[in-house]
Amino acid sequence: MCAAGRCWGRRQRSLLWVMLLAAWEAAWGQLRYSVPEEMPKGSFVGDVAKDLGLQGRTQYFAIERGVRITERGRTQYFSLQGKSGRLVTAERIDREQLCERVQQCVLRCELIVEGEMKFYEIEVEITDINDNAPRFREAEIELKMSEMTDPGARFPLPDAHDGDWGRNSLQSYELSGDEHFSLAVQTGPGGDQRPELVLAKALDREEAAFHELVLRAMDGGDPARTGTARIRVKVLDANDNAPVFSQAEYTVRVPEDVPVGSVLVTVTAADADEGVNGQVKYSFKKITEKAAQIFQLESDTGAISLLQSLDFEGDHSYELEVQAHDGGGLFDTAQLTIIVTDVNDNAPEVTVSPTRTTCRLHVQDRDSGANGEVRCSLDGTLPFRLQSSHGSYYRVVTARELDREQVSEYNVTVRAADGGSPALQSSAVLALRVLDVNDNAPVFAEERYSARLAENNAAGALVLTVRATDADWGQNARVRYRLSEGRVRGAPLSSYVSVQAETGALYALRSLDYEQVRELRLWVRAEDGGAPALSSNVSVLLLVVDENDNAPQVLYPPPAALRAGSGSGSGSGVAWSGVELAPRWSEAGALVAKVVAVDADAGQNAWLSYELAKATEPGLFRVGLHSGEVRTARSPLARDAARHSLVVVVKDHGRPALSATATLQVVLAESVAELLAELGSAADEAAAPGEPAVSLTRWLVLAVAAVSCLFVAFLLLLLALRLRRWRRQQLLPPDSGALRGVPVSHFVGIDGVRAFLQSYSHDVSLTADSRKSQLRFSAGGSCCDTLPARPLPDEPAPLLGDEDPAGALLSDPAAPSVSCSFSICSRTLSPALLFLCHMRDPPEGNGIASLSLSCFYGRAMSNAAG
Repeated sequence: MCAAGRCWGRRQRSLLWVMLLAAWEAAWGQLRYSVPEEMPKGSFVGDVAKDLGLQGRTQYFAIERGVRITERGRTQYFSLQGKSGRLVTAERIDREQLCERVQQCVLRCELIVEGEMKFYEIEVEITDINDNAPRFREAEIELKMSEMTDPGARFPLPDAHDGDWGRNSLQSYELSGDEHFSLAVQTGPGGDQRPELVLAKALDREEAAFHELVLRAMDGGDPARTGTARIRVKVLDANDNAPVFSQAEYTVRVPEDVPVGSVLVTVTAADADEGVNGQVKYSFKKITEKAAQIFQLESDTGAISLLQSLDFEGDHSYELEVQAHDGGGLFDTAQLTIIVTDVNDNAPEVTVSPTRTTCRLHVQDRDSGANGEVRCSLDGTLPFRLQSSHGSYYRVVTARELDREQVSEYNVTVRAADGGSPALQSSAVLALRVLDVNDNAPVFAEERYSARLAENNAAGALVLTVRATDADWGQNARVRYRLSEGRVRGAPLSSYVSVQAETGALYALRSLDYEQVRELRLWVRAEDGGAPALSSNVSVLLLVVDENDNAPQVLYPPPAALRAGSGSGSGSGVAWSGVELAPRWSEAGALVAKVVAVDADAGQNAWLSYELAKATEPGLFRVGLHSGEVRTARSPLARDAARHSLVVVVKDHGRPALSATATLQVVLAESVAELLAELGSAADEAAAPGEPAVSLTRWLVLAVAAVSCLFVAFLLLLLALRLRRWRRQQLLPPDSGALRGVPVSHFVGIDGVRAFLQSYSHDVSLTADSRKSQLRFSAGGSCCDTLPARPLPDEPAPLLGDEDPAGALLSDPAAPSVSCSFSICSRTLSPALLFLCHMRDPPEGNGIASLSLSCFYGRAMSNAAG
């Protein structure tokens, strides 16, 4: 019974163990897959759902079930693909980087279903592909051999390293180049191949001091990859002792925070030889490229020091091979293992992944436990906030609207601190730039622009520069300028000025004339480069400044005898001439003539002054400085000549001054006979200076004929004037205008300038009978007055310009009188002659006729045109 009970107890225990093992396998399932290295991201590894028997149960892989893949390393190489339950690669896997000295490279991860509290272990074997060729650490190898070396001697060669495994790794060596040497390959304890150079034929230094060989290393891949190294053998004299290391293997443990430059270990080797053959030098025979950048070997002392900081998280240990060789080419090798120990020296790492609208952060700490727990925060009060994402991922998002014109860039500091004691922290500064939109139009620096430009400017002269700024950025802030369309004096505005599109410089395209264009008003448009573009306008006023480029123009005397002349001062004009009459009995100050001139310029360039430049009789006449009136400076004397030539210079006040000259011919006469004689003499001298003077009788006949013609012309003109006055009274109301009663002949327009003509009236009385001829002058009123002739006692007639209260001409009381008065008024550049003749009934019983002539001189007074 006991035996049976013991058997039953053993069966129960066995059954219990089987049940427990089944439950363990159900709770802790294990999957194993195989995938080649260097597969692209997202490559298929295995169907986890199918292999676990969860087909059709996709709810196990739903996000809310908390299914996730966890790996023990820092880098996650695998991930689950959606709800399909397929295991795919999350990164490109390099087998040589993960499992450098391991034959079977297996990566382990765990599939955790948090909702079901189930765990599945997954092992993925990374199979090797032939992606690495055999490589020698040194491309050229130099060996030194004594010429006394016996044939059959072996010399170790540096072996090649192939990062692949299995058949794809190094398989064989080949040697070529010289009949003195052959290649032997030894198999080490670990199965590695060690090439050796075998001396097949004795060396003779005198025959050949160097031998060149090529060593090839080949792997077993398909296709095979090869690596080569050139071997240069130098033949030396005999050296029978090689250096010997004090120990075959060196092992040293170093903390990762050891300072750079510290000596980690010193290897030593002794050579029994003397002299050059006994001097030992040290070098690395086998070292990886990464280790060569970290460690430095002093060739004379054998001290190995640190070039760069060590990192336990990067590499835990380094295996090196050190060689000691003497001056004769003999050497010895030793193995060196450097083990790196860990210290707590890792602060949290912040990785920034910027996007267009947000900034993504990944925070991790390479430490473990509390030292690896990280907390993140933002510094300052900025319009951003930190939003937690998946696990250790965060997003920096905007907290309110941004305005680039107020703040264009932000420096956001993200701080991450771990849970260590003391805590380690790190920070990252994010430079966030606010992108621009075209929401600002160009703004001109001034509300309006104005400039002054002297006339007669050179074509292309710079007038002014308008400038507008745009608060936007880039293309949206690029401002271009152009003119708005317009016309000036019937021509396009663009033919007068232009604006440079890039700089806003305004140029005059033609020479401007103040007398034609006094100002230019234009609009300049500034437009940015946005889409759609924004623009603004500004008003520009260009004032043309007058220059003294117009000489004075003489309106009276009329240009009957235009001749070349020269002006005084810095400018010059034309010369004008005329004939004026003056009685010989005139008193001092009597008005003889008036020079009327205008200037087309403005301001002081149009201020005129008059000077008497030349006179036949100096001191007899004078000219008003500002009025241009020619008056007698003294009473004429009997000895004074009858004819006088006066040259009057008219100057403006410009710089330099311009001028014009007027030549007046003044005739002093006491009687009609003397007047006609002088006029005839002047005409003869002008027509034919060599002819003798004609008789006085002929001129008297001509004068009477001329008066008759003038009388007929006067009748026709009087009729025309009466008709014109009647028509004007019909067109104008009785009370229109403040200038009623002022004849239209008193106004004249010259280039837009209104001039008022002040008239002077002089009555000339001509009395003729069979016994005598007498010419008398008297002053009258304006040219609008009709002054009848009346008899006065015999007395000398008043001089030109004297006041005569009666306003009449002297004549014989008993003689019949016929009076005719005519007025000469200056109009524009060519004065018109108006003859106003009035006939009166002669007294009875008279046989003598009296002829009265009234001569008017006009004076131009400049008034404002507007």
